Amino acid sequence: MLCLKKMPSIVDKSSVKMVCVDDFALRKRFSYGTVMINLENHRIVDMIPSRDTNDVCNWLKTFHNIEVISRDGAITYASAATNSHPDVIQISDRFHLIKGLSEVICKYIFREFPARVEIPLTESVTDEMKALYNTANRSLRIKFAHEKRREGLTISDIALLLHSSPKTIQKYLAIPEDQIPESKEIARERQHQLAIKQKEQEIKEAREMALAGYPIEQIASQMHRAHKTIQNYLNPDFSVTNGHYNVRIPRKLAPYENEVIKLRSQGLTYPQIHDIIYKKGYTGSVASLRMFMQKERTRMHEQNETEKPHSEYVQRKSLCQLVYKKLEDIGTITVKQYQEVLKKYPLLSELYTLTKDFCNVIFSKNPTKLDEWINAAQKYDIPELQTFMNGIKKDITAVKNGIIYSYNNGLAEGSVNKIKVIKRVMYGRNSFELLKAKVLFGELFHVKFN
Repeated sequence: MLCLKKMPSIVDKSSVKMVCVDDFALRKRFSYGTVMINLENHRIVDMIPSRDTNDVCNWLKTFHNIEVISRDGAITYASAATNSHPDVIQISDRFHLIKGLSEVICKYIFREFPARVEIPLTESVTDEMKALYNTANRSLRIKFAHEKRREGLTISDIALLLHSSPKTIQKYLAIPEDQIPESKEIARERQHQLAIKQKEQEIKEAREMALAGYPIEQIASQMHRAHKTIQNYLNPDFSVTNGHYNVRIPRKLAPYENEVIKLRSQGLTYPQIHDIIYKKGYTGSVASLRMFMQKERTRMHEQNETEKPHSEYVQRKSLCQLVYKKLEDIGTITVKQYQEVLKKYPLLSELYTLTKDFCNVIFSKNPTKLDEWINAAQKYDIPELQTFMNGIKKDITAVKNGIIYSYNNGLAEGSVNKIKVIKRVMYGRNSFELLKAKVLFGELFHVKFN
């Protein structure tokens, strides 16, 4: 029986000329190794149990004839390649470059934008939908029934608007208007309003102390708040309302929300609506529909109470998805909503264009276009974007080589997945020597029989 641990090297190192390298987890978050793949025959060449710069450098020196190294943007591999083979052609992987820029733009959006971006209503509210929104609780339903009765509507007409039975409407109309119960505030809303009042008082106190000449450190000490919190309080643009308040996490129902509202305004029951959207791919429950509609009613009623113009919300997550997805591939934002968001935040449109231009540059085969892109991106005072561009400038030769040459790190990513499978087969109970032997033996098997 072949002893895997004592298996000799199966690769002639002098024949290896073009490679890509990447790291893989031996023990996630604790220890990592590095794998090398031959770009010519697509096979794993060698592995070491480290990704330290010196270890990788010494390892690369044992391959004397390397001419091309494809890698990601990690400083470790850039330094190791330079120190071991100064004249080698280093290629920065295109996927990692695009991924890095996408993450930068997403970080900026998460830092600057609220969890829900408020925009004007993109669709007109019909009378049926108004009736739906204006009946968030029993008190409002009774008032609505009385109002429509005064307008001359019959009991049957009112019943149709409220999606109730005529008998229920008769009970509503039998209640004298001066005895209609008052609407009760939701407990969560009461807590929210109380928290806002307390924060407004704190902000007022902090600003009064600042006007009196107290330094921020002393204000923070007296108010038992962090230095950063007091700085925020003194900022005139500081918003009292938390941007995450009343945020709905975009779950299974997100692509179908507008359709649910329309169907409900037409009088369809929740089980009927569930059957319709279930056929279109919805996998949630009927209870989720009821909960969503109650929250929508409450939100629209609050807008009516404060006499604010009707509005709707776009999830911040949808704006991040637009960085790397097409608009038609995102079910949580419509074309009209997208246009309204760009009207309110024109900088977003510029950032989306900047990202698309970068993708075009990366695949243009013309490295001079990268300099033009960097000059265009310099004007944006976004720290994350400036850091990304500084990284590109430091590794500019490898990035331009990535534009010129067709090599990439796709083979390395696939090989890392292969190593993960082998580790799972062994339940992770293996030494590095055994893992390396099994991986290289598998490569030898493929070379012999393919």
